[in-house]
Amino acid sequence: MNHRLLDMTLDERSAPAERRVNVGLRLTEMAAIRPDDMAVAQPTGRGKDHKFQYRSLTFRELDEQTNRIAAGLAAMGIRPGDRLALLTPPSLDFISLVFAMFKAGVVTVMIDPGMGRSKLIHCLSRAECQGFVGVPLVHAIRTLLRWKFPAAKKNVTVGRKWWWGGKTLDQLRETPLEQYSPAETVAEDPAAIIFTTGSTGPPKGVLYRHGNFNQQVDEIRDRYEIQPGEIDLPGFPLFALFNAAMGVGTVIPPMDFTRPAKVDPEKFIEVARDWEVTQSFGSPALWNTVGRYCERRHERIPSLRRVLSAGAPVPPHVIRRVTAAIHAEGDIHTPYGATEALPVASISGREVLEETAAETMQGKGVCVGSPFPGIRWRVVEIDDGPLEDIAQTREVAQGEIGELMVQGGVVTTEYVVRSDCNPLHKVADGDSFWHRMGDVGYLDDSNRFWFCGRKAHRVRTAETTLFTIPCEAIFNEIHEVYRSALVGVGSTTQDARTPVIVVEPWPEHRPTTAAARADLIEKVLQCAAEHSLTRPIRKALVHLSMPVDIRHNSKIFREKLAVWAARQIK
Repeated sequence: MNHRLLDMTLDERSAPAERRVNVGLRLTEMAAIRPDDMAVAQPTGRGKDHKFQYRSLTFRELDEQTNRIAAGLAAMGIRPGDRLALLTPPSLDFISLVFAMFKAGVVTVMIDPGMGRSKLIHCLSRAECQGFVGVPLVHAIRTLLRWKFPAAKKNVTVGRKWWWGGKTLDQLRETPLEQYSPAETVAEDPAAIIFTTGSTGPPKGVLYRHGNFNQQVDEIRDRYEIQPGEIDLPGFPLFALFNAAMGVGTVIPPMDFTRPAKVDPEKFIEVARDWEVTQSFGSPALWNTVGRYCERRHERIPSLRRVLSAGAPVPPHVIRRVTAAIHAEGDIHTPYGATEALPVASISGREVLEETAAETMQGKGVCVGSPFPGIRWRVVEIDDGPLEDIAQTREVAQGEIGELMVQGGVVTTEYVVRSDCNPLHKVADGDSFWHRMGDVGYLDDSNRFWFCGRKAHRVRTAETTLFTIPCEAIFNEIHEVYRSALVGVGSTTQDARTPVIVVEPWPEHRPTTAAARADLIEKVLQCAAEHSLTRPIRKALVHLSMPVDIRHNSKIFREKLAVWAARQIK
């Protein structure tokens, strides 16, 4: 890390043109190439014909609007390097603001509102923002809790402003451009702080630099052969930010982005057809909902050629349904990564169905594919403590389960909120570093990584260690089971836990009587006894709706589930 550059403000140096890196300027490049193409569109309601009506911006309009907003931020006294929290729903305004803040050199702080008000306020307080950009409710709460945000003096309201100060977004859009020039950022400059969901610990603020974002755009575009002029329907708002930088139009679907599993598939498909979308990103929970709907109704999205799904392992049944619902030559891809490092690897749905799904069902783990070109990775012996230097690690043999470490241009350098977590995740290697993903698994003879679960979720008994994903795959093959989760309960000693398998039935197979529940548990335990991998599991529970992560509604919150399970078996 170049700490000298970080210690200087952007106003104290002038970056040579060849060193300037700012993902916001990629929008300007696309506006010059495809000025009249749709850049972003959003439903505004239904017309008299009952069809969706849309508000949209071309690349030229979006570029000019973001320039004016960036100029307006500068006129407010907001300087490059200032931290501004962005708290506005996914919308045209959201996309305009993010690119404007990139261009202004602002460090954008992004947090999932679904984490709950108390956690959200705590994270924002620790981020030490110089201002807030948000809807009126955000500013009302900020004003009432002003002692928690003493530095927040530069604020922008998205909507109507009441008693608090600052400017409105509409006012910024009217800023003249005569004095405007984008910030002269370089790859090392901070661009954003994005918080983890906190699924395996407290939410942490990950520092993204302009170089990280720039590399992400290149890696994703090249791996999936994404072309300018395509249309994307993103089920996860942050993915929409890559689109404008690649010349891809974005249509924002009518859905609650904090509850992707609850998406209305009929509306989602209607919007996809209206715009003849070619690409769509969504969590496994979203595609499970849409795929099951398409299968029941014999619906298809024939224009859709590329589906991306991430956030948790994508079950083969989801891949099969989605593949059947899209263009005959289309495919679903499952990029693998984390908030701290994305993208790391990818595999296509066809490769899963033809090569790896059968092994996954036998408890071999989930193959997440081969690494992106810019990624180096290694699997090392599992260690729960901090590792200061790469010399402290031991690389395991091919096929042996260990923890994954990665290195590359998309790998972020540090946490700046909860920096105390850096020693547990960053490992020095000369002038560079490795990031510990917190995931366990192994590499095969084709250099593909097979994911076996989170390191923190493995269950260590007195006799053996059980890994979540391989064990759960055995139970997921039971006809009545939608998904399952392995947790450890009992002793506070980490290597003497009692393994418990919790199963969630498909809605149509939920037991309605105590006898039916007992029958399902007996079936689960019989399944456990028949497989050497799961034989140590002698306790099973039924949960009708497992707690899941706030971002993708796909990762099971095993920490919460373990507490629940412990109460059930007392």
